[in-house]
Amino acid sequence: MPMHLANSLPEALYSADSVRAMDRYLIDQQGVDGFQLMQSAARSAFRQLIKRWPTPGPILIFCGSGNNGGDGYLVAANAHRHGLPVECIAVAPVEKLQGDALKALDKARAEGVSIVGLSELSEGGLDHKLSSCGLVVDALLGTGVTGAPREPFAGVIQQINRAALPVLAVDLPSGLNATTGSAEGLVVRAELTVTFIGAKAGLYTGVGADVCGRVVFETLDVDDGVIESGEQPMARLFDWQACRHWLPVRALNAHKGHFGHVLVVAGDRGFGGAGIMAAEAASRAGAGLVSLATRPEHVTAALARCPSVMTHGVIHGSELPALLASADVVVCGPGIGQSAWGQQMLQQVLASDKPKVLDADALNLMATRVPVVADNHILTPHPGEAARLLRCDVREIESDRLAAARRIQSIWGGVVLLKGAGTVVAGGSGQPAVIAGANPGMATGGMGDVLSGIIGALAGQMSDPSQVAVMAAALHLAAADRAAQDCGYMGLMPGDVIEAMPRILRETEQVDRGYDREGL
Repeated sequence: MPMHLANSLPEALYSADSVRAMDRYLIDQQGVDGFQLMQSAARSAFRQLIKRWPTPGPILIFCGSGNNGGDGYLVAANAHRHGLPVECIAVAPVEKLQGDALKALDKARAEGVSIVGLSELSEGGLDHKLSSCGLVVDALLGTGVTGAPREPFAGVIQQINRAALPVLAVDLPSGLNATTGSAEGLVVRAELTVTFIGAKAGLYTGVGADVCGRVVFETLDVDDGVIESGEQPMARLFDWQACRHWLPVRALNAHKGHFGHVLVVAGDRGFGGAGIMAAEAASRAGAGLVSLATRPEHVTAALARCPSVMTHGVIHGSELPALLASADVVVCGPGIGQSAWGQQMLQQVLASDKPKVLDADALNLMATRVPVVADNHILTPHPGEAARLLRCDVREIESDRLAAARRIQSIWGGVVLLKGAGTVVAGGSGQPAVIAGANPGMATGGMGDVLSGIIGALAGQMSDPSQVAVMAAALHLAAADRAAQDCGYMGLMPGDVIEAMPRILRETEQVDRGYDREGL
């Protein structure tokens, strides 16, 4: 299930350690009462619960031993006070509760909330309770827990997921690493996650993008204290709405020379479609001119598909410099293969001083060579290609996607766009960027070729390569989401995304500034 986002996205993303430091600063330095903060979090979570599920039916809340469990007990108190049937399952023995979590337990008891210890349930008792409830609240494990959940938490998570009920996760789904977005073991699959004080980076990328459902960020009205704490974001969050204003406004007297000439070098035998899709995507994303250098046998298909693209059949690398000379941006890699032809193409492209977008087999070929740092390229690996560039396995990439993108960028320079749910962009002077959202329909061949073409087109229109990469990834996802409204996820194809792009861009265009065309 794709991640759905709240209407207002947080811009700054923090590590779990930073958010805990903010919490300590608010309590220790600003005198904010910790229990009042916990009550605010519980009220916010309950408000979102009722907003999402106005008639939730019986609510079953799973509580751990820390402050996350305390949040759960207070959510239960709110629910009971509003006349909703609610019960808490104390997965951690209540005797272990201390501090604010113990105060929360006492408040829930004072409100009359039913609290049952997990150890008190007979065999099959938990399954019975799950079968008779309408909504689950996950308040098991907070941000301070790392590694795979241990028993009895792992077993409870498994039963929650198996029940296939709607789940609200308090602060984060239990089992998820709030910093990296990875999960070393079982993780709760939530339909709604309500997170507090500082937005955690791990909720928006990797496994987090899959298991958090819709993410709602609640500041709890402590924005000033968060700023004064001095904690620095580890990343910035963007979607299309947040970055579309970067697109330059087109003058009414503009011509094709103003918007860049993109040369796509792509398409060895058997992979001709990759180059064609990249070239067509570049055209749809506003490039002034698009050329395609591909195997001669693909020329006819390319002209039939997209006659506005200047298509050249290229047999040998020596033919490429003349085409490179007239280009402003080069996209290289989609479908070039790893044969002698692809190696010749890449060698000529790397020797050029033109800005480059390097993807697919260009990256696989580069992974076999000694890294050469360059500032004028954008690398667009998926996790497998990223693993080859770093000479590790995919699990290491996915265990910390932000760190992986930064490592690739430190070795190869330029800007790195690590594809996947919660795409990561690293490079430039600021923090890495995370693209908010995920679309399972994009998990099909050719989607990366479309993205490469979009990046090439925007690189011909904008000067900041980091902004280019962020905006291209956001546009790519927005177009895929729009296309999925018509054809769903399973049937989504790269061509559908290309066709949806003009509808997304049309909403952003401002070509009619101060010019009344009515009646013309």
